[in-house]
Amino acid sequence: MSDHDVLLEILDTARWAPSGDNTQPWRFEIINHKHIAVHGYDTRDWCLYDFAGRASHMAHGALLETIRIAATHYGLEATWQHRANTPDTAPIYDVKFEPNTALQSDALYPFIKTRTVQRRLMKTTPLTAIQRAAIQAAAGEEYTVKFFETWSDRRKVASLLWQNAHIRLTCPEAYQVHKQIIEWGATFSQDRIPERAVGVDTLTAQLMRWVMQSWERLDFFNRYLFGTIAPRIQLDFLPAMFCASHLLIQANKTPQTLLDFVAAGMMMQRVWLTCAANNLFLQPEMTPVIFNWYAIQQVQPSQLEKINQEINELAEKFHALADTASQQAVFMCRIGAASSPASRSIRLPLSKLMWSAE
Repeated sequence: MSDHDVLLEILDTARWAPSGDNTQPWRFEIINHKHIAVHGYDTRDWCLYDFAGRASHMAHGALLETIRIAATHYGLEATWQHRANTPDTAPIYDVKFEPNTALQSDALYPFIKTRTVQRRLMKTTPLTAIQRAAIQAAAGEEYTVKFFETWSDRRKVASLLWQNAHIRLTCPEAYQVHKQIIEWGATFSQDRIPERAVGVDTLTAQLMRWVMQSWERLDFFNRYLFGTIAPRIQLDFLPAMFCASHLLIQANKTPQTLLDFVAAGMMMQRVWLTCAANNLFLQPEMTPVIFNWYAIQQVQPSQLEKINQEINELAEKFHALADTASQQAVFMCRIGAASSPASRSIRLPLSKLMWSAE
């Protein structure tokens, strides 16, 4: 296999890295047989959940870590640098590869393509000491992992997510995002979330599809017909209770820069792949973290004042759950054993992820 073909193989594997709502905010440029450029971008201009581009920057980190892991399978050591003077809205990362005969294939490599989101109920089987230790080790010394494992702790998280979901389902800015990111009627989606992976039953999915055809219809349904109840039960409360544990991962130093959030994304991917290697599924629970960022920075994301007030109230509850400085929180999720999802987001083919100057 030529060096060029090896790079294509690495990128074809790395494209399976996770990104918010499967946006895949990157394009690849092969400079030469030892150098690629990752052209990143963010979605802050249209996506409520990409506060200051942080979710996209974390996705860039997950991709870079996946490239590193994939490269080890071919005996290559990958190192990267953020290209100077590229804007945070369109950062470029230069990745270089060098042969290393002492390098063994990373133990996480086999799980890159099979790692996926499980939005449905998981088993409540407690984590083993080995699983817990593996997750803590994957996070690394720069991060602290908090486990919410008991029924009482999961109930606290469920309460937080119930309140969080009300914001998510009644915020017009969130509606615009949800309208774009769900591929209705699909089992798999190359660039969105397929309907059957959303996590609701068929009847609720059909109702959601009809209601979400216009904001006015959705607002009426939520306001007068208790429209938020069924999705909150199915998407938030029950999944929060039926899992082995929730994880809240905090940086030991408050993240502020693009590179801080890239590093957080690298950590997130290591933790996620480690869970997969230990027969655990994972579902991110990032909206409380994101709404907390809005509250900390005193940014009002919604045209509706009641939504902005709800976000501030949620941030207070999140701070109490975190039990320390909530501004250090970078990743929240639930984990547990479960059967493999029958539906999932897949990825754009590599040919469509190659960078073009046009």
